[in-house]
Amino acid sequence: MREIVIDTETTGLDPAAGHRVVEIGCVEMINRIATGAIFHEYVNPERDVPAEAVDIHGIDAAKLAGKPLFAAVADGLLAFIGDSPVIAHNAGFDLGFLNAELERAGKPSIDAGRSVDTAVLARRKFPGSPASLDALCQRFGIDNSARTRHGALLDAELLADVYVELIGGRQPTLTLPGQRAAASGPAVEAEIRAPRPHMPSAAELAAHEAFVDKLKDPIWRQ
Repeated sequence: MREIVIDTETTGLDPAAGHRVVEIGCVEMINRIATGAIFHEYVNPERDVPAEAVDIHGIDAAKLAGKPLFAAVADGLLAFIGDSPVIAHNAGFDLGFLNAELERAGKPSIDAGRSVDTAVLARRKFPGSPASLDALCQRFGIDNSARTRHGALLDAELLADVYVELIGGRQPTLTLPGQRAAASGPAVEAEIRAPRPHMPSAAELAAHEAFVDKLKDPIWRQ
């Protein structure tokens, strides 16, 4: 099963007020494991970036000078997402901005019915507890020390780990073909580590797929 974890950074909070996307980060997951395939672009928003937005993500007008317009990256984004489910934290925000940009570029929108909102999942699973990305990383022991500011690709990578924990925990230790881990020396095969010592059975996988199908029911996205 292929899923795409997505995050955006923007000039503000409301696309209807003229705010625009400045960064897009997407991470591909297959059977709940990040494959190493990503889509990442900085985007020229064709407007200023308010200081309060720069304080959040650190992306100012100087950094965006010479970056492509959204219309130039739209086809690549849609091709990367394909027909896969989209995982996002506060999905309405990210899809609202992306669909506003896609409409402006004359491209098809991303159906919100394909999305799973991890913020909703977290609030349902841990009612009354903080549901921010940082809080969930802390809860699940996910290292977010590199997250000194918001960043679309880094946040999508962290969210991929959070999503797996929210829906039932990590898969057993696996090495993905072609996946590499950053290291000070030569690149090495990256291992995905987990506490379970066995491969999931067919019954476990079927039950897991049924659970994910349940998450796509509209009640889970309210």
